[in-house]
Amino acid sequence: QAHLAESGGGLVRAGDSLSLSCAASGDSFNLYAMAWFRQASGKDREFVARIAWRNAIPYVADYAMGRFTISRDNAKNTAYLQMNDLKPEDTAVYYCALDTGVDSNYRSPGVYEYWGQGTQVTVSS
Repeated sequence: QAHLAESGGGLVRAGDSLSLSCAASGDSFNLYAMAWFRQASGKDREFVARIAWRNAIPYVADYAMGRFTISRDNAKNTAYLQMNDLKPEDTAVYYCALDTGVDSNYRSPGVYEYWGQGTQVTVSS
């Protein structure tokens, strides 16, 4: 039973950077991978990035490549999302998610068993 806590969101200007953190706690769960999703007002939740816990291989959405970087600290059970060159269209609630096993369709929110409550990222133009 995992609990996820996101932090690091805020209000920034276009071109600025933010770093998000997601700390996992609890027991009786297998931390296979962690991911970031985002949901803008009136839109569906969409995939941002995912990282496997053991090999740290990252997968990043096309729109985020070159700007966003996902990483993890095994000792702290924490995943990070470094976001650079933020754009107004990046404005959304950003959610951390945990996957307890292998799922090929990792871009789908439905394969993740645990979710944080989200942190708001607002980018002004």
